[in-house]
Amino acid sequence: MGESLVLCFLSLIRGLDCAFSYLMVTSTEIIGNTLGIPSVVLGLTVLAAVTSVPDLLSSVIVARRGSGDMAVSSSIGSNIFDILVGLPLPWILFTAWPTTSSVVAMESDNLWISILALLAMLVFVISAIHCQGWKSTHTLAALMLCFYGAFLAQAIVFELPFDDTTCHNN
Repeated sequence: MGESLVLCFLSLIRGLDCAFSYLMVTSTEIIGNTLGIPSVVLGLTVLAAVTSVPDLLSSVIVARRGSGDMAVSSSIGSNIFDILVGLPLPWILFTAWPTTSSVVAMESDNLWISILALLAMLVFVISAIHCQGWKSTHTLAALMLCFYGAFLAQAIVFELPFDDTTCHNN
């Protein structure tokens, strides 16, 4: 009895997660298409921020308990999981049962620039943490926010101009 209740609860949570994820992505696409904002920019800003809120909250809780290492490890681990499992698993499922095409198209011509910028940000963050004596400080937090702002700025600039040809109805 207890195991079936747990399974039912987990199934309910997964179903709600899928429904709200679909709603969030669809709403973001509609807003982007209406305003003429490319899906790449929305993915780097709106979707990234919204899906990172649970990681942010767990890192804050863990850091407030004095476990800074766990907060940083959780942040790094979740991003590695997103890249190495969160991207390929849906692609595998999509291409395993193709409806129209067995290819997942990358619609941004500048994706490689964002990947290089991401690697550069990694070097900057490690350097900044090292310069702060491997301690989380207000200066380090401000630097990281500046790095994020710079990353977003370069991503948006490379996607300009925003017009109807850069928006894709999926």
